[in-house]
Amino acid sequence: MIRVVLVDDQTLVRRGIRSLLELDGGVAIVGEAGDGEEALVVIRRERPDVVLLDVRMPRKDGVEVLKALTAAGECPPTILLTTFDDDAVLLDAVKAGARGYLLKDVSLEHLTEAIRAVAAGGSVIRPAVTDRVLKGLEHMRPQFESLSPADPLSKREVEVLRLMAGGYSNREIADALGTAEGTVKNHASSILSKLGVRDRTRAVLKALEQGYI
Repeated sequence: MIRVVLVDDQTLVRRGIRSLLELDGGVAIVGEAGDGEEALVVIRRERPDVVLLDVRMPRKDGVEVLKALTAAGECPPTILLTTFDDDAVLLDAVKAGARGYLLKDVSLEHLTEAIRAVAAGGSVIRPAVTDRVLKGLEHMRPQFESLSPADPLSKREVEVLRLMAGGYSNREIADALGTAEGTVKNHASSILSKLGVRDRTRAVLKALEQGYI
């Protein structure tokens, strides 16, 4: 059972998402919050496996919540929920440690897939959001600790990276490629090193920028 905290300032939205997720037997909503300050209290109390976090809220927005949790070393895997075409917010969320980005009109199937993916250590960036994020990468590049140019990836590393971009965990990637999980971990470490980034989300963004995926 994946324990989820749901954060959104609109009660009807929270109720709607809760009702949908209750149809999935593998996900449990263990806490809700209607603003950023309340979110910090609930997340720290419940220590969920995944947080579904609204972008625009009173008393700290979603990015401010992420930054506060990350600074304290208390940030669980977090999926940002948004209806806004706001590149700056999404890029701030990348830097703050968000592991997923979904539009609020996402289907139940995609939402539950995303929750499982980030709970397993993956990252999820839906295409509609990816396009907006990519537009801002040029402005964000000086803030990445990255090599220039990045070392080329091997064919197998590209295969691993594409599965990483799909939000698959190391174990799932190993099963898909017919190899050991430790081998996948080694490939993942090599990918981060070659791209000069420190986490999987930034690796996916860098790979999108450079045309690997």
